[in-house]
Amino acid sequence: MEINYTIAVPVFIAFVVFIIFLIRKNNKDKKKMEKEMIDSEIKPEKHKSDHA
Repeated sequence: MEINYTIAVPVFIAFVVFIIFLIRKNNKDKKKMEKEMIDSEIKPEKHKSDHA
């Protein structure tokens, strides 16, 4: 059985590029989700300094 390199190499390169794309998109989505979670947290009320 012979391997047809004219087909195998472009398919392998496309697979590697697709994996890299998924990893980068996942990291971007992770950072976006973390920022949204931090922004959605309830912040404590600030008291006026003249009451202290």
